[in-house]
Amino acid sequence: MAEATVRRPNLRGRFITFEGGEGSGKSTQIRKLAERLDAAKLRTIVTREPGGSPGAEVIRHLVLSGMGKLLGPEAETLLFAAARDDHVRTVILPALNQGTWVLCDRFFDSTRAYQGQLGQVLPELVNAMQRVTIGDLKPDLTIILDVPVEIGLQRAAVRRGSGAADRFEAEDIKFHQDLREAYKRIAKDDPQRCVLIDATADPETVSSKVWAALREHLVTAAKTASSA
Repeated sequence: MAEATVRRPNLRGRFITFEGGEGSGKSTQIRKLAERLDAAKLRTIVTREPGGSPGAEVIRHLVLSGMGKLLGPEAETLLFAAARDDHVRTVILPALNQGTWVLCDRFFDSTRAYQGQLGQVLPELVNAMQRVTIGDLKPDLTIILDVPVEIGLQRAAVRRGSGAADRFEAEDIKFHQDLREAYKRIAKDDPQRCVLIDATADPETVSSKVWAALREHLVTAAKTASSA
């Protein structure tokens, strides 16, 4: 399927999320995918979590400063839920309803991995917050970028330069190893939505893998819809 043929005007936009540990290359790959979609004449916005809307950006500052960790994992989950609620209502849903493709750096899978599996917040609370904040909204495709922990942390250190590590970058090696395994489990448990991509290669090679996953997913979804 050629890039220019992906466009389907007057329909709901597609919702693509990117997940992965620190330094996995999410920002780079989102930018590259946005460039390809723009070249295909598709309206596209790039956003992020926590954040993405004025109210959510305030909460992002609180979380990454370490305030959420001081309050405990349950309170931190509630902070993420409040940020997501504002983000979904004011940015994501309006864009999708206008036919715009939304590319988001992290979404609810991050809460499942960081607070749910690593923070050991009860699944009942995580699921309840998901129902309240996003309802039936789910990504059409989730790209999970996978890199060994040592590589990811080295990349994160280069990226921040002389700046201080944020709340999550500052966690110990075991935390990041457990995080990587948590994302692998998420990908394994939901293969129809999630694609796990080895992100250790150069950015262009990874970008090609992301595009191939997107094309394959859209073709599969179109065939499923036409046979329904």
